[in-house]
Amino acid sequence: MRAVMIQGTGSNVGKSLIVAGLCRAARRRGLRVAPFKPQNMSNNAAVTADGGEIGRAQALQARAAGMAPLTDMNPVLLKPESLTGSQVVVQGRRLMQAEARDYAALKPRLMAAVMDSFGRLKRSHDLVIVEGAGSPAEVNLRQGDIANMGFACAADVPVLLAGDIDRGGVIAQIVGTQAVLDAADRAMVAGFIVNRFRGDVTLFDDGYRFIADRTGWRGFGVVPHFADAWRLPAEDSVDLAGGPHRGGAKVVVLCLPRIANFDDLDPLKTEAGLDLVLLRPGQPVPGDAAVVILPGSKGTVADLAFLRAQGWDLDLAAHRRRGGRILGLCGGYQMLGRSIRDPGGVEGPAGTAEGLGFLDVETVLGAEKRLALAGGIHAASGEALSGYEIHLGATGGPDRARPFATLDGRPEGAVSPDGRVEGTYLHGLFAADGFRRAWLAGLGVTAASGGYEDGLEQVLDALADHLERHLDIDAILSLAR
Repeated sequence: MRAVMIQGTGSNVGKSLIVAGLCRAARRRGLRVAPFKPQNMSNNAAVTADGGEIGRAQALQARAAGMAPLTDMNPVLLKPESLTGSQVVVQGRRLMQAEARDYAALKPRLMAAVMDSFGRLKRSHDLVIVEGAGSPAEVNLRQGDIANMGFACAADVPVLLAGDIDRGGVIAQIVGTQAVLDAADRAMVAGFIVNRFRGDVTLFDDGYRFIADRTGWRGFGVVPHFADAWRLPAEDSVDLAGGPHRGGAKVVVLCLPRIANFDDLDPLKTEAGLDLVLLRPGQPVPGDAAVVILPGSKGTVADLAFLRAQGWDLDLAAHRRRGGRILGLCGGYQMLGRSIRDPGGVEGPAGTAEGLGFLDVETVLGAEKRLALAGGIHAASGEALSGYEIHLGATGGPDRARPFATLDGRPEGAVSPDGRVEGTYLHGLFAADGFRRAWLAGLGVTAASGGYEDGLEQVLDALADHLERHLDIDAILSLAR
């Protein structure tokens, strides 16, 4: 019943991967270990075994720990819906929509849920490895904080501070963080980690000693850049990237502002026979695209308007006339229909948005969110599928008579009469090796023989090995209390 916390000098410094690697290392030591992140902000969510949703990073960390993801691992999840507002998910369930200026008033109520979830994990595990959010140096947010030092002090969890040398200024990152923390928060920090070093690590010996001398904190190691990190599901859209350029069949993904659950694409990155191209705003859909994917979205109507503003609707029509294929996933599926009705104003002002019209279906958005693990059969190939559903709204219409799949005994999704436009609510579908092989065969691509899920396990083992070589993991685990 011990815990240790990894906080960062900023967002995207590698906290999530460090926690995942530590979870796998602790598991290999025979410990029952669980990950925990009090508060997360991400539109890349995972559905849990207990029927809720958490951040994708915590689901990956749970996998590293050898267990199914649970809602207690991420009790507060903020899912941005606009520049100033987010959907607030508490212990796996949608609570409300909140503007940033109003969120501070919610924090005392949310801290109770955080401590409740943390207590359950501690009671049922030997060790809990906690991940902070953003940075404790954001002292303007310290009052009522539930994500970093506010949680660490309330739960009495020792902290290691991770800095990212790859972005530059890591000495200032760590020393500067100490300078702005108050005495009580500084006392919670047991040491520091320097992450993402490239080149000869010994060249940083003087800098490492300087940080230790100036802060009085112990250094627990310098972690070189982990080259296979791109193979693991990412949570932050800042990490969204295509695969290596290989000159194969071109699979184009529209990068929408509110893109969600984009780890659906990860298995495609590993396939040597295709080029996964992430199309950024201002870029036209390439004329040689074999298939265009409309991904999931946290704001389907707003992202549909953005798509049109980019002229991508015209590009898609031209792609369709050339005989190109289109696949819509979740929100992308909704966009492919004739209309999206939002009578209750779930995503914004109540009303109806005209869809792209590539599928003869219509969607009605509702307040009730569907959260479910799902498995079934792909209709066209007969291959097994598995994944999860996480969406608002219901879709119906004539093209539903040609379902994309049968999931848990029910027809799901829709396909155009010529089979070239498909839509489904199923996330995670490309992780199924048989389905992925069949889908790629339709593009003239021979899929790699290796299993995607087995590959993830190998990368997690390699990550743990990487940390074992460069961190004093036994000393880190001994800090836990």
